[in-house]
Amino acid sequence: MNNLDSMLERNKDFAAQQSAAGTLMPSLPQALPNVKAIIIGCADMRVDPSHVLGIKPGEAVVMRNIGGRITPGLLEQLGLLGRIGQVAGAIPGGGGEFHLIVLQHTDCGMTRLANDPALLTRYFQIQDEGLKTKAVSDPRAAVAVDVASLRAIPALPGEWLISGLVYDVATGLVTIVVPPAPISASDTGFSR
Repeated sequence: MNNLDSMLERNKDFAAQQSAAGTLMPSLPQALPNVKAIIIGCADMRVDPSHVLGIKPGEAVVMRNIGGRITPGLLEQLGLLGRIGQVAGAIPGGGGEFHLIVLQHTDCGMTRLANDPALLTRYFQIQDEGLKTKAVSDPRAAVAVDVASLRAIPALPGEWLISGLVYDVATGLVTIVVPPAPISASDTGFSR
């Protein structure tokens, strides 16, 4: 059995368990009120937010990219998610407590790119002089930078709670770098 066959067998087990438990979610408008968070994390195979944070299917939207960073591409995806929610006529979290979580980690591959500023400035779509502000070599500082970037977006619902976390790949533990707090006082209806 090759790797794909093994994954497909595990999928059959997953589907059977979800079906038996009644937890399959075939309707997006019915599923959205159950979503309690958007988690932005790194694409690193060691740091799957679903496993690291024990996320159940349908509990969170998990967005992953290199470094778990806030980039123009990620912001565009957030905007599309908001529009999908509008079209579906459903509010994530059902209008209750909702979290936007930035989850980065130690020993990130991105730190190994610190000596390749041309590659990183293209990734972040910034000028050379802006690269230092991204704190590529320090996950704790990078989380704080990215949370601040998200706070500056007026389209995000102000009542959403935003936080920044760092996962330590050596211990398996997550620490809070930026405690959860409302994004802002304004709410322009990002997902409404």
